[in-house]
Amino acid sequence: MGEHAGIRVVHRSGSKLNFRPPVITNDSKFLLCASGECVKVFSTSTEECIHNLRGHTDLVTGVHLNPCNHLQAYSCSTDGTLRLWDFMDGILIKTYLIKYKIYSMYTSAYHKGVIFIIAPVQDSKGSEVFQLLALHLPQSGDQTVEASQLSVVLEDVSSNPAAVSLGRGGEYIASIKCLQLEVFFFKKQKSYRLFLKVDNKKGAKNTFTCVTCHPKDDCIATGHEDGKIRLWRNFNHKKEYTYTTLHWHHSAVASLCFTPEGTNLLSGGVESVLVQWKYRENQRDFLPRLGASITHVAVSPDGALFCCSHSDNKITIIQNCVNVSAVIQGLVRGESARTDLMVDPRTKCLVLNGNPGHLQFYSLQRDKLLYNLDIVQQEFIHELGLQQFEVVNAAFDGPGNWLATVEERRRKAAELELNLKLWAFDEQTQSFVLNTTIVAPHDSQVTDLCFCRASDSQTTLLVSASKDGHFKAWQLAAQTEADGGPSWSCDFVGAYRGLVPECCCFSADGSLLAVSFQEVVTVWSPGSWELLTTLSQPPKSIRNLCFGRLSCSKYLVGTAGHNLLCCWNLLTCSLEWSTSMEVTLLLADPHSDNMAAFCWQDKCTDLFVFKPSEPRPLFSHKAVCSGKVSRAVFAPREEMLESCEESSQWLNRSQLCFLTQNMDLMTFTTETEEEKLMASSKQLVIDDSVAMTPFYLLLGKHRCQTLEMRDKESSWGSAERTPLPKGSVAVKELLQTPAHVLPPTSVLCAMFVESLLVSVTDSREEDEPEEEEMEGENEEDSEENVALRAEPAPLGREMVDSAPLTKAQTRELRRLVKLDHGWFSDLLDS
Repeated sequence: MGEHAGIRVVHRSGSKLNFRPPVITNDSKFLLCASGECVKVFSTSTEECIHNLRGHTDLVTGVHLNPCNHLQAYSCSTDGTLRLWDFMDGILIKTYLIKYKIYSMYTSAYHKGVIFIIAPVQDSKGSEVFQLLALHLPQSGDQTVEASQLSVVLEDVSSNPAAVSLGRGGEYIASIKCLQLEVFFFKKQKSYRLFLKVDNKKGAKNTFTCVTCHPKDDCIATGHEDGKIRLWRNFNHKKEYTYTTLHWHHSAVASLCFTPEGTNLLSGGVESVLVQWKYRENQRDFLPRLGASITHVAVSPDGALFCCSHSDNKITIIQNCVNVSAVIQGLVRGESARTDLMVDPRTKCLVLNGNPGHLQFYSLQRDKLLYNLDIVQQEFIHELGLQQFEVVNAAFDGPGNWLATVEERRRKAAELELNLKLWAFDEQTQSFVLNTTIVAPHDSQVTDLCFCRASDSQTTLLVSASKDGHFKAWQLAAQTEADGGPSWSCDFVGAYRGLVPECCCFSADGSLLAVSFQEVVTVWSPGSWELLTTLSQPPKSIRNLCFGRLSCSKYLVGTAGHNLLCCWNLLTCSLEWSTSMEVTLLLADPHSDNMAAFCWQDKCTDLFVFKPSEPRPLFSHKAVCSGKVSRAVFAPREEMLESCEESSQWLNRSQLCFLTQNMDLMTFTTETEEEKLMASSKQLVIDDSVAMTPFYLLLGKHRCQTLEMRDKESSWGSAERTPLPKGSVAVKELLQTPAHVLPPTSVLCAMFVESLLVSVTDSREEDEPEEEEMEGENEEDSEENVALRAEPAPLGREMVDSAPLTKAQTRELRRLVKLDHGWFSDLLDS
């Protein structure tokens, strides 16, 4: 990724959880998976994210447990580094620098000090091929070590992590590519290649898709495009090899995995069914209806848990192939986002298309899916070529009380079916409830949808534009006692010379509505629906419109075909400035006067951030991603960054997120934000050693209140306070030390109980030596010192200015305190 003024493009929230196979720890309590540029550690029981292992600067392409220490894990990345983590505490132990990008890695307990990696290299023709390399890890005490000892194991392999598997006892390694199975034996330093035909008389598709090796038997299982599974034996001979065929899947087998004892073989594919094959038996069990296609299958080292990654960016944790015990859901990634990227004004969640017919509400701060909203409210049927309702437009009003959605379905040889739905937010359920359904709001497809988001607006107003040549204003009717609830009605229908409206937007104060009719921009007054003015520009269709905000509210910015970005001054109704650039997306930051323009150039997308008042950009970033960016949004931050650099101040209040053509959610980060995240991560490990879960946040709040009360009590005076146990420091260390490094509970029990006891003789033992010292020095006390003690202090001298008491004075004060002054109180009573 390119960098500019300390700003990087990163995969931060909403990253893929199904990019690589997940890993379950030996005790089956945690799950590790690659997610963007970090490794996420989840609890298999609570589904909460325990740690974010940050340190890589590019995509993490593999995670494996350290075979020599089950409390550590390796991660590799295309940034050319291999990192060793203590995933229990979230601490980076060691970083190995490698000169190649790493696309996958494999570990084995039988190859100590060696990690097998797949890396791209240049062949003799200058093209890029992938090789399987053996990386020998250097023994060094430094935290960052350069690993340069590499040896080639196999040449021209697939970059797919499911295409390589280590065999029984680490004796051999199997690799598949296209129609070839290659097995390399380490002791012989010899490989055998087995080939299949493209198809046969029955029309089978024999291309290899995945491979796995039996842990205790010389058997290799391979999956194929036609859904068949082949079990290969005697593969150390080119002519004597045999294989048996298993067939249930009707499409390609996506993943295969043997259980640790080798008694079962697990397989998954597009059928959303986990199949468990009995090894050496003609039996199989099924776990159906898992919700989405299976991309990866994994098993815990103790065999207690199975794990499936799905195409909808979900991880399902299964107990004994019978019960789904947990579901870890990431940002759902469809083939495309039909709606714009939006931010829910209430929850500050990112809202976009999710499962078919749904909108998903995804928290960027917590990096977690909150809930799905069923818009279509019809069962989705998985059938190719079947036309079903899709959510194509959506918009929120300013306070987040209303949500408008448009769904459409176009059948063959039939008219377009179109529905406009208005959803009201329900305080009790804390979700949106369907209020109004408008069937066929337009005669053709809806091109744009927008609410008037002015905070002081008296009415709730929605505008929809359509290819039928009209835009309609929908108004929320005032609720009366006779009405059962609020209702919507059409308030105005607008058109301009028979042209097709492309896009529409309201000004920040709601006083103006701009609607583009192909190459003409019209400005309307929502109060009287009067056409105020038209803005002309070169004869090309307008594709984007945005009103300026705050200090730039007098400007209207739009993009047109033929590489043109225009800015109009609404006070003079004239073109302020224009520039030539192919803008694919234009959006305004609702919390500042900045705008962002994504431009397509040389098969990449560039970003320019500017203010409408001046054409000079505040920030520019070349090649933020490959391909075009068609969806983006400014998401508000919970806390301002307060960046000092002028070029990054546009990110202080808002976070810019965008979707790539591959449906990757990307965002921009600054050095200040990176340092803040790393500091919070270290603070979490050192100070608390617990997960930042909702339960922890509840206890943390109570803990802060308790500490505040203790501080107040300490200001009142220590005489009224009960002394803390002497072992309180030991107790604190006991609670903060990770559980896996503590001694047995039987050893700690006695120490813990003793630390809670308050010794009664402590104060006496402290006073006894001082009394003995006083008796020994009593004879040496002179009458002069006694007289000085009895002499009153001058009236004009403050106590703070008096000299400190001598030892003799201290002993005399103690003697006076111990005297019985009861006779004085008797005199007062008489």
